[in-house]
Amino acid sequence: MEVQNRGLIGSITHSINKKEELFDKSIARYMVRSMLACLFLTMGVAIASFIAGKADALVPNMGKFFYAFMFSWSLIMIIYMNAELGTSNMMYMTVAMHRKILPVSKALRILLTCILFNAIGAVVASFIMSFTQAYSTLEPDHYLFVATTAKLAKTPLQQFAEGIFANVIVNTAVFCSIRMKDDAGKVIAMIFIIFIFAFLGFEHVIANFSTFALSFFANGGPVEGMTVLSVLSNFLWSGLGNYVGGGIFIGLVYSWLNNKSELYFD
Repeated sequence: MEVQNRGLIGSITHSINKKEELFDKSIARYMVRSMLACLFLTMGVAIASFIAGKADALVPNMGKFFYAFMFSWSLIMIIYMNAELGTSNMMYMTVAMHRKILPVSKALRILLTCILFNAIGAVVASFIMSFTQAYSTLEPDHYLFVATTAKLAKTPLQQFAEGIFANVIVNTAVFCSIRMKDDAGKVIAMIFIIFIFAFLGFEHVIANFSTFALSFFANGGPVEGMTVLSVLSNFLWSGLGNYVGGGIFIGLVYSWLNNKSELYFD
């Protein structure tokens, strides 16, 4: 048996093949699965922000703790509902290119299609969410708006550096979901791992699709600091950081680490 067909890399290879088959046989279904990822992310951002606002009103500065805990459920929904998330696909498609499972052009097409339809899903889900009772009457100083303004005020270097750590964390959670067999263990591990990046406020470009869109629609227009340039700059630098963290530090490094040895593999 070849090394790449065992353990972690074997599971990743199987997932890559599934993604390729879906993309080839029904790109429309691949697009819908990509949109679904941001439906779940938008719901995660919505409940996390709403609870954080309530928590801050009861105990100052407790909102961030509750936000991080509730946001963590987003990835659980995405993984168990088989949705396509751009930041995890940064890892999968980098492994696909490094191991020559897919041509570079095809891996990039799959990744870019996923990210584009993640964005579309975020806009659609956030627009609909803005008509709910919870999100149609927010105060101007609501947790969601304050958090969005803070994200947009970060320097490009901060967004890039935080993007690296955010996607290292996300793909570590994905690895745990692959390696662990027990569903309860998977859920607990993912909650506590995703909690790290959510609590520290690191930048995750796909989550920001939902955060910024929900802020815009719930506010009835741009929040403080939200301009086309500031939003696109955040997407660029956090997205590049996410690729370095998930694609290079996790995907490429672990693909390389699992070459050669017949005994020491993940």
